[in-house]
Amino acid sequence: MTSCYYNSLKLAMENDIRRIAFPSISTGVYGYPVEKAAEAAIKAMLDFLHDNPCSMDEIYMVCFDDRTLEAYKKAINEKMLDIDDCFAYKPE
Repeated sequence: MTSCYYNSLKLAMENDIRRIAFPSISTGVYGYPVEKAAEAAIKAMLDFLHDNPCSMDEIYMVCFDDRTLEAYKKAINEKMLDIDDCFAYKPE
């Protein structure tokens, strides 16, 4: 799963795409645990940005429910990032 995110970011960079959005891959019908998916997604994004600094202006995670949003916040928090700077969506 990590390579899916990383390679998607690489493909975007190669095509001069500087903004991208991702859903929480495989956590719906496929039933992959959202917490593990969030950890994999955040790791891939941080690894990519480390390897390719300044390659992206914005990366959005589309979280369709509060549980998914909380899992992504937790994954980011564990990486010591400022959550408010990383999330534009505020649940109602």
